[in-house]
Amino acid sequence: MEQTLADFLSQYGYIGIVLFLILGIVGIPLPDEIFMTFIGYLSSEGQLNLYLTYFSALTGSIGGITLSYGLGTWFGYPLLKKYGNRLFITRRRLRITQFLFRKYGPWVLFFGYFIPGVRHLTAYIAGITKLSYPRFGLYAYSGAVFWCATFVGLGYVLGSSWELVFHALRRLGPVAIFALVFVAVFVAWYWWGVYQARAGSRPK
Repeated sequence: MEQTLADFLSQYGYIGIVLFLILGIVGIPLPDEIFMTFIGYLSSEGQLNLYLTYFSALTGSIGGITLSYGLGTWFGYPLLKKYGNRLFITRRRLRITQFLFRKYGPWVLFFGYFIPGVRHLTAYIAGITKLSYPRFGLYAYSGAVFWCATFVGLGYVLGSSWELVFHALRRLGPVAIFALVFVAVFVAWYWWGVYQARAGSRPK
């Protein structure tokens, strides 16, 4: 798979990152997390620019989830019933996502990225249930920021060990992923506090 992804990136570059994640979020069965971890690794090797890589991943994620929201808003459940199987959207996944939406509301848009099979449906359900666009954007786009940062950052930090550690996390399941997200948020909060403290201590 690594060689296949490398060939894809050599042909399409940063535009390929955007398109890959749009299709993956809409529902095409693509290895989103593996892909983002891999491009993070390539960034650590200097083969891709880290900032352009992250921006491309974020653009693709936001584009894909916005498209899904629009499709859910415009076409509703008939779209999923008619074409869901072609996008590997099963009734079981649909029921699980509906249950999570009823229980946790729009927060599912934020955390749903980290749950395979659920992230492909959250925006559809948000559109179908007529969740307002400002609320949708608040949760969905902020979730995309953390999702992309987590996996691109993971690949960047792990370097050549990315694949081994990534598959270990996948075997441990969603709990490990959520723990990883918590650590990522804590580290970001810590360094933001350090930056603010240093900025406040500078002479004016």
